[in-house]
Amino acid sequence: MRRNVVLSVSAVVLLLAAGFALFPSVFASGDPLRGVPAEKLQGPSAAHWFGTDNLGRDVYTRVVHGAGLSLTATLVAVGIALVVGSLVGLLSGALGGGVDAVLMRIVDVLLSIPALLLSLALVTALGFGTMNVAIAVGVSLVANFARVMRSEVLRVRKALYVEAAFACGVRWRTVLRRHVLRNSYAPVTALAAVEFGMAVLAVSSLSFLGFGAVPPTPEWGSLISEGRNYLAAAWWMTTLPGLVIVAVVLAAHRIGHAIEDRSAK
Repeated sequence: MRRNVVLSVSAVVLLLAAGFALFPSVFASGDPLRGVPAEKLQGPSAAHWFGTDNLGRDVYTRVVHGAGLSLTATLVAVGIALVVGSLVGLLSGALGGGVDAVLMRIVDVLLSIPALLLSLALVTALGFGTMNVAIAVGVSLVANFARVMRSEVLRVRKALYVEAAFACGVRWRTVLRRHVLRNSYAPVTALAAVEFGMAVLAVSSLSFLGFGAVPPTPEWGSLISEGRNYLAAAWWMTTLPGLVIVAVVLAAHRIGHAIEDRSAK
């Protein structure tokens, strides 16, 4: 990281985002729900770094306190996709035959539907709420993890040490756990880091559309939605929270690609 400035900056951005989510009061001690009407629609300044909104609430404070919900939903979404997708890919690649054909046709159907459209349909069926948004986004990402895990399992299955284990009479479950899964997870882990950025974007998009937490609870997407009616007079209400999301997404992508490059060596 000392030799790569972009990677170092990306790591700092992700650490700051994690700090916002874990210790919001340390970075912004104010109340994100309380506003001062006399200070409404004030531009960025030393007193209000990101300006104030139409109710006089500090936008920076709301961004910091909104990181907890947004990033928690993102982690839940990526966790669901990682676990379910890895299990589907592992079973498909290990068992083959009819099981592989059926599971991969389901994965192909999921891949044929745009992720945002699929998550929008799922969250409409599940109902409003941050966790429902997380579940919907997680399900929309399952197919990517399943494909990568299946390809890795098919590659590892042909390795000599796997064939030797089967020849020695080791049970297939043991071979699957000790040899196949252990040597297949690295690319999937790198994919999880890359998909984290896309999950942040998807969660924020659904929050922007009103499927997230109930107002006035701050979420990154809902903050942008609240400011769109004041874009001409108070650009900071949408632009600055949007730039925070962009920074986190780009940082996650850079870290994810660095992990992917390292696992490929």
